[in-house]
Amino acid sequence: MIRLMTRAEIEEFFARLQKIEPNPKTELEYKNPYTLLVAVALSAQATDKSVNKATAPLFKTIDSPQKMLALGEERLADAIKTIGLYRGKAKNVIAAAKILIDKHGGQVPKDRYSLEELPGVGRKTANVVLNVAFGEPTIAVDTHIFRVSNRTGLAPGKDVLAVELSLEKRVPEKYLSHAHHWLILHGRYTCVARKPFCPTCVVRDLCHFPDKTKELPPEKPRLKTPKPKASSSKP
Repeated sequence: MIRLMTRAEIEEFFARLQKIEPNPKTELEYKNPYTLLVAVALSAQATDKSVNKATAPLFKTIDSPQKMLALGEERLADAIKTIGLYRGKAKNVIAAAKILIDKHGGQVPKDRYSLEELPGVGRKTANVVLNVAFGEPTIAVDTHIFRVSNRTGLAPGKDVLAVELSLEKRVPEKYLSHAHHWLILHGRYTCVARKPFCPTCVVRDLCHFPDKTKELPPEKPRLKTPKPKASSSKP
């Protein structure tokens, strides 16, 4: 079992991540809370890059629940067909747009309960919206954050909810607002799943992962092969 990080180690862990990226941002592209909500919902089982590619032209004209409802499910599905599970996602986005108009005056609600009532919006999506759009100190645990939290000893847990609740208790308050982004970026680009980049990791000495990848040994200089001496023949 991974040993838990100490309070001092956690403080230093986030201080170093903050030094690298003082103001981390989501890699999803959006224009307002509504387009953020749509983008996050579309990103389920899809990469941010694929979502951005599909939403870039979409969000040029569709940036409110009213416009999304007017667009309709079929045209939305066609616009996001490069994203996995696009038909189900299009259905949920249109249904959510109707609820936002009917119950929330076309505005994205600022509370978790109302967000999770929307089709296609779970706890993770709600946490992202609350954090990015409204500045709430929530942490949306995805596969990257789940891996980093368990692997390092930061906040181990058997499931995403356990990790989320543990992070909320263990992350120092001054780092909570950005913790979500720092952990995602660290998991996406350094603490990757198959072969983490431990040799270049800025928090390597704080991490309790026992199977850190080792630095490659320097290449040994190749020995020069001596040229065979010309055989001398006696007269």
